[in-house]
Amino acid sequence: MPSACDSLLDDIEDMVTSHDPTPHERQFARRNIVPRPRKHQLQPAGEELQTDSVIPGTQKIWVRTWGCSHNSSDGEYMAGQLAASGYKITENPSDADLWLLNSCTVKNPAEDHFRNSIKKAQEQNKKVVVAGCVPQAQPRTEYLKDLSIIGVQQIDRVVEVVDEAIKGHSVRLLGQKKEKGKRLGGARLDLPKIRKNPLIEIISINTGCLNACTYCKTKHARGDLASYPIEELVERARQSFQEGVCEIWLTSEDTGAYGRDIGTDLPSLLWELVKEIPEGAMLRLGMTNPPYILEHLEEMVRILQHPRVYAFLHVPVQSASDSVLMDMKREYCCADFRRVTDFLQERVPGITIATDIICGFPGETDEDFEQTMELVRQYRFPSLFINQFYPRPGTPAAKMEQVPAHMKKQRTKELSALFHSYKPYDHKIGERQRVLVTEDSFDSQYYVAHNKFYEQVLVPKKPELKGKMVEVDIYEAGKHYMKGRPVEDAQVFTPSIAQPLQKGQVSGLPQELKASHQNGACASVASSVLVGRSWRFDGDGLKLLSLGLALAAVIVALVIEKLH
Repeated sequence: MPSACDSLLDDIEDMVTSHDPTPHERQFARRNIVPRPRKHQLQPAGEELQTDSVIPGTQKIWVRTWGCSHNSSDGEYMAGQLAASGYKITENPSDADLWLLNSCTVKNPAEDHFRNSIKKAQEQNKKVVVAGCVPQAQPRTEYLKDLSIIGVQQIDRVVEVVDEAIKGHSVRLLGQKKEKGKRLGGARLDLPKIRKNPLIEIISINTGCLNACTYCKTKHARGDLASYPIEELVERARQSFQEGVCEIWLTSEDTGAYGRDIGTDLPSLLWELVKEIPEGAMLRLGMTNPPYILEHLEEMVRILQHPRVYAFLHVPVQSASDSVLMDMKREYCCADFRRVTDFLQERVPGITIATDIICGFPGETDEDFEQTMELVRQYRFPSLFINQFYPRPGTPAAKMEQVPAHMKKQRTKELSALFHSYKPYDHKIGERQRVLVTEDSFDSQYYVAHNKFYEQVLVPKKPELKGKMVEVDIYEAGKHYMKGRPVEDAQVFTPSIAQPLQKGQVSGLPQELKASHQNGACASVASSVLVGRSWRFDGDGLKLLSLGLALAAVIVALVIEKLH
């Protein structure tokens, strides 16, 4: 077993003794664990804490996330747990002692940015912890050598990993969460988190998927479908609304497949969630592949017509060529996609159907590509995500005969030109719409609101509009947005049933701990001195018995003596 002074530790999981609980006991015990802020005596202004060793929990952490909304939610959870344990989350990477880099493996450019960030951190002598789909799928990659890794199902143990990284140890947690031999959806949903936007809660309803698409690297990281129970998801939504949230996003690798592994389905979940949504608040559904939504079209129509659910659905088609779809192993044909789209457009007038298309998949011919162009001409999708194909290492598609690079670029350019040739919102100028204001625009000149069809409406940046449902008159339209002018004397409705949290405030903590955290008193003197363990227990939690406890007590006593 590694000694306490070793600079490199292989894995927290390897450091066990006969006194340690079994993995099953540890997982069961963690349900009773509540993150507790580490408190230390405040120092006089300008005076730095002088110690002979590194004390985890007093450092600044910069969290950077790439990729999908599922990854964004994971990043929010990790930031929340770190803040609840005393670390300071900073938006300035230069000020940070450690960079937590949460990666995406969907496309080469995203991984390139991730790899370059690791290099930049090392050049600046920053500690680095990596998370997300890249290290989960390929942990032995050369540029990840000696770095601490948090697996996608281990984000509830981020504090342990960061504690060890701060002390100079390398720790890797890549295991899957299981209960009675069955794979779980992931970390608990009631963990502390820091929402990037205090008005929006992102809830991952399941992880993994049922497909085996030949181009997809995410499957290597997220694995097979594993769904959260309905009652846990409903409780998470209820808690979010009690913290002032007015918009919920449901996310996963495939929301349409939800529940197939636990004997339920997506409509059953949605009807339970709708009961919890306050008047004026809204629910947005995440991406769903055609095969699974086909079974629930009638029920989905009724749900999308609900006044508190956006009439919006993201259904990736990827290609309109059946031969390409077969090579992709997408498990549907273009006619299935058309059936979904036609059915929903007919019964939910005005619905927004967003889709994805890959240009230049291996074996794609000019005829195949023309079929895709014709699909876009017919439906004129208002939201279209165009992706040039990138072969991802270890995927079957990477071994197929590739379309020449110049041809992939040309097809991407042609499809982009077609997409930008039509304006989906011009006919809406002059309409009066009800919109929910939740975000800032990229240029910070406007607030961003969305109407019933999740179409983007820019409104004046007046603080009294943020988080409100307002009526606006549409006076201008662009390719991706409309501009709305608030109607004079119209009622401004507040959907939040509680005051929203402040930006950067930790969600999911007991009220007394929230107050403590907000007052800046969350720090630690005595956390994680046990090598490889960093537990915070409430009164009912299981207390870890370890030989390292004696060492911890001695060190804590010495540090407290210095503080006094």
